[in-house]
Amino acid sequence: MDLDRKVTFFKCIKWQFEDTLDPINCPFHYFCDSLYAGDYPEIIDVLVFFFFTFSYLTTLIVVLKKVISRRRIRREEEQDDDNDDSDKAKRYLLPSGPISLPLILLILAKGQRINTLFPISMFGPAILQLVQLSVLVFESNIEKEASFVFFEASTISGILHASIYLDAVILPYYTGFDALVASTSSGVCKTCICRKEPLTVGGTIVAYRGWSSTTFLVVGVLCLRIICKLCREEAKTKKVMVIKNVVEGLAWTVLVRDCVYLAVMSPVEEPVLFRVFVFGSVLMLICFYVITHVCCLVSRRQSKKTTNT
Repeated sequence: MDLDRKVTFFKCIKWQFEDTLDPINCPFHYFCDSLYAGDYPEIIDVLVFFFFTFSYLTTLIVVLKKVISRRRIRREEEQDDDNDDSDKAKRYLLPSGPISLPLILLILAKGQRINTLFPISMFGPAILQLVQLSVLVFESNIEKEASFVFFEASTISGILHASIYLDAVILPYYTGFDALVASTSSGVCKTCICRKEPLTVGGTIVAYRGWSSTTFLVVGVLCLRIICKLCREEAKTKKVMVIKNVVEGLAWTVLVRDCVYLAVMSPVEEPVLFRVFVFGSVLMLICFYVITHVCCLVSRRQSKKTTNT
């Protein structure tokens, strides 16, 4: 199949259903009723790739610092007092920060035309997962309640918008992939296809969506952080903290599930090695943080038991 036809299928945002003359062999007949504006220059893809690499390395450094600091349990309070500047640096440099997140929103909003070296339709989910990862890893230590609430609320808004923008990019891609794989050409026009089943938005082959339970669990963690910050009664704070830890654990679980699913079940049209490298890098970072976090919790409980005895 020629490259132009693939691009037309993957970028089609409106599939038109029309009456068929052969209800037995072609019960559902569709054709693409939209025009693709064209790709941005390759330099845009290069810039997006380097920005994604910078965001990943920044998140990796933050994770490593957090893991190292957790091993020094006795010094945690002193480090929190001395690392206000580094806390601000992390807050601004992370993918979920006030500098990177607007750029990510811009990339995802224009992602339909970023389609040469680093197609957002293929690797956009990894960018959203990196944002979700940085939100779960980094908890802001802003003292002023108003500033804290504003910062977290803006992050919530950014994540929700990023999910919507990502779906606007990947849903046509998954729909077009389904149209290519599970359809036959009717020969009436370049994009005219015959199907045995109706063509649905997003297709039925790839189930991943940006607007999903993962996004809402991450948003739930941020909302519970706001409640914990505003909650003054110690008893209520403990109850909220238990709920927050449960929701955060669920968020980590579904985030790992999404990474594994995309690394295995993404459309075969993608370059396999590059796909596995991108999603595997995000998955490795998630697993590294989760495993070390669990180990720290286990060692902390054992140390408490030894001191009590």
